[in-house]
Amino acid sequence: MKKICLIAVTAILFMGCTKTDFVAPQPTAGSELKINSTVGIKLQSPFVINEVAMNVKSETAQTVTIKIFDIANKVVSKETMSVKAGDNIVKVYTAALPSSAYRIGLFDASNKMLAITDFNKI
Repeated sequence: MKKICLIAVTAILFMGCTKTDFVAPQPTAGSELKINSTVGIKLQSPFVINEVAMNVKSETAQTVTIKIFDIANKVVSKETMSVKAGDNIVKVYTAALPSSAYRIGLFDASNKMLAITDFNKI
């Protein structure tokens, strides 16, 4: 009887301590983020407070750089990331930027501009 109880307790502890991996669902491009062309970027809204969702669409899996330019065309923020072919939903954080108009550009590994769009930081 002691062996059965010991086995049951061990089995319960073992099952309770195993790690369960949950695959986070990849967000899909909703209608406001849909891009009809094969390459491009599209912001969820042209008016931004602290953050905004953005769709980065690429023909192939590659490393891209996202640059934010101020009205003087000076780079104020830059981030490099890997994207997969198709739609890639990413967050752009703008809390550190002062209120103004900005451009956000998508560049490939050879610094060729793939797409550009504008937004206003409120």
